[in-house]
Amino acid sequence: MSDVNDLIRAYFPHSGSELCLGAGMSISSLAAKYGTPFFVYDRGVLDKKFSRLRTALPDRFAISYSAKANPNGTLLRFFLDKGCGLEIASAGEFLQARKADCPPERVVFAGPGKTETELEYVLSRGIGEIHAESLLEIERIARIALQLQVSANIAIRVNPTEDAQGGAMRMGGKPAPFGIDEECLDSAITKVLSEPALNFCGIHLFTGTQILSSDMLLTQYRKGVEIARRAAQLAGMPLRTLDFGGGLGVPYFAHENELDMTHLREGLTILMAEVEQDEFLSKTRFMVEPGRYLVAEAGVYVVRVIDIKISRGKKFLIVDGGMNHHLAASGNLGQTIKRNYPLAVLNKLEAQSLEEVDVAGPLCTPLDVLGRSIRLPQAEVGDLVGVFQSGAYARAASPLGFLSHPAPPEIWVDAGTDTMIRRRGSYDDFLSDQCSVLNETSYR
Repeated sequence: MSDVNDLIRAYFPHSGSELCLGAGMSISSLAAKYGTPFFVYDRGVLDKKFSRLRTALPDRFAISYSAKANPNGTLLRFFLDKGCGLEIASAGEFLQARKADCPPERVVFAGPGKTETELEYVLSRGIGEIHAESLLEIERIARIALQLQVSANIAIRVNPTEDAQGGAMRMGGKPAPFGIDEECLDSAITKVLSEPALNFCGIHLFTGTQILSSDMLLTQYRKGVEIARRAAQLAGMPLRTLDFGGGLGVPYFAHENELDMTHLREGLTILMAEVEQDEFLSKTRFMVEPGRYLVAEAGVYVVRVIDIKISRGKKFLIVDGGMNHHLAASGNLGQTIKRNYPLAVLNKLEAQSLEEVDVAGPLCTPLDVLGRSIRLPQAEVGDLVGVFQSGAYARAASPLGFLSHPAPPEIWVDAGTDTMIRRRGSYDDFLSDQCSVLNETSYR
């Protein structure tokens, strides 16, 4: 569903000649009210994606939203209200989780570079689980927990062998900073069990991201069950948790297809029937940590055409935002070859695509291109251009300070209501940042 017209029909059905969100709120009215550039998120799309995932997962599966995909507090609260926990990768995200009123016991903390300060901070506040990524980190957590006189709930993040790999960005099955190699799992479990301040809870498996094959996901889940069974037998006790990680993808580009959630559900039903007969796993809580899958389609990045020029026969639409707000759409966040996100002229949806253009941002770098050689309706200065699939790894994964342009606001649309859920940055922000002292209020 990477075609922009398919996306609009599926998620923004009130649109006609102009993109409309919610119950018919026009994009031009939002642009007039908030100015451009901005990010806008449609709650109705989030509801649809969460329902689709929840229906595909057996009842024994818990969902922890991965805050790194989009840490805005409104989105965090949305998923908390749905009964989700939160997966974090820094103390800053822990602060954001707590600010969103997430109970600390519903937070799991993964990531290969947790500092002693971060570990002390979360352990002193009763975090649900910490997913250890190395033998040294196990020792570090144990020492800090002992000093604080608390018990730390530990899961071991496993870097599995190659037989369960896939996705656009592999994170396992090869030398990696993520997790403990499967070959070293026995010694890691022995180490955890030897530390009196640690509670061994389970296994965290994460092999890749942006997976669009349900068969590949099922292969990975079966691999996770195999590793968990071995871990439980070694520990001599049932596992409390088995975290399959995230990895569920969404189609961005023309050759990609949507993840088959019906097939995923059928495969998981078979897997769970097998697990029910396992004494070590029959009461284990299974967990997934989706981020992109839940929020990507709900977001649109909106910019305005501020100049049109022709250079040596090539036409450029110059817009007022770019890679500083949306690094992924520019192709500079993991793409080897630049491929265009779904783009549209939002106030000319029913016009024919008549010309090939580059959509370039305002930054003084040739990397600042949102759309390269893309066919769009003939645009004019003042038209609105939208980058779809922008709810995940967009604003939060971009160099907002590059060239000191103001950071874009974020807008929340819930049916017929719009709310600014993060204000636009100002030039004064750059001045105040130079003399600010990093503390808890710095995380926002």
